[in-house]
Parts: sequence; structure tokens; C-alpha cells
Amino acid sequence: MIMEAIHELFDISKETFILITLSCIGIYTAVILYTRVFGKRSFSKMSSFDFAMTVAVGSMIATTVLSSSVSFIEGAVGLLVVYALQLIAAFFRRYKWFRNLIDNDPTLLMDGETILEENMKAVRVTEGDLRSKLREANVANLSEIKAVVFETTGDIVVLHKQHDHPVDEWILKDVQR
Repeated sequence: MIMEAIHELFDISKETFILITLSCIGIYTAVILYTRVFGKRSFSKMSSFDFAMTVAVGSMIATTVLSSSVSFIEGAVGLLVVYALQLIAAFFRRYKWFRNLIDNDPTLLMDGETILEENMKAVRVTEGDLRSKLREANVANLSEIKAVVFETTGDIVVLHKQHDHPVDEWILKDVQR
């Protein structure tokens, strides 16, 4: 019984192997082609919308390659539509009303040495998460911090104080305080 289960786990027919291989080659080629046509932003993490697009593409690739219920053409057309939607969103992103609709604003988590508790609660970041990111950014003392920002992508960015050079306000322009 156990041996049969192990055999089934590792069993694949030649036909299935060939179909998966051809589907991988085809969908890989389609992704390269679409990325060249629609641009590198297709895989950027500039916003939560971009990240969702990347996850959707990954899911569609996996489904196309491994599911017998989705043909290569169906997967390629689905990917084309997702890429086109990404391009359309990139075009409309120049309008503030659209950015407000699809993107989160970056949020200030620390202003200098001050931890902004309400902002941390609003974006569901714990002090443990914050400490981890500060260590990752090589912060040894809180006095080294100019600001900590929770970006639209979910990344936490630490801006260090420069003794002779303050951080330009332009850098923090869109950050919720």
C-alpha cells in the first residue's frame, strides 16, 4: 500500500512529461515576449497592485503548465489580458484619483526616534517587525534614524540621518504622517 502510494507520487507518463515540457517552453516564451512588449514594470514591486499582478502571472503560469484543464492558448491569452490590464493601469496611474483607488499610501512608522503607534496599528506592523527591519538596516541606535516608512508594497524602509545632510522633504512627500 505504501509502495503503491510512493510509486504514484513519482509516476509520470512520457506523454504527460512531453506536454508539461512543451507547455513550459511555450508559456516561458510568452512571458518573455509579453514582458519585452509591455515593459519591465510587469514584474516590479512599485505598488501593491504591481505585486498582485506578479502573483497573478505566477499563478497563471503554474496553472497553464500543470493543469490539464487549461490549454497553452488559454493560459497565453489569460496572461496577455493581465499584461494589458497592467499597461492600462500604468497609464491611468498618472491620475491621482486612480492612484488613490488602487494604491495604498506609504505610511510613516517612525519620525526620528519616535515610534508612531497609531500608524503602526493602522498598517498592522508590530514592534517586533519594526525592530527586525531596523536591525536589517544596520541601525545600532535609534538616534541614527531620520524616518521609517511602510511602503505601498509592504516593504519597510529605513532612512538614516546624515549628520551634515538632512533628508529632502521631497523624499517624504507622499508619506502619510
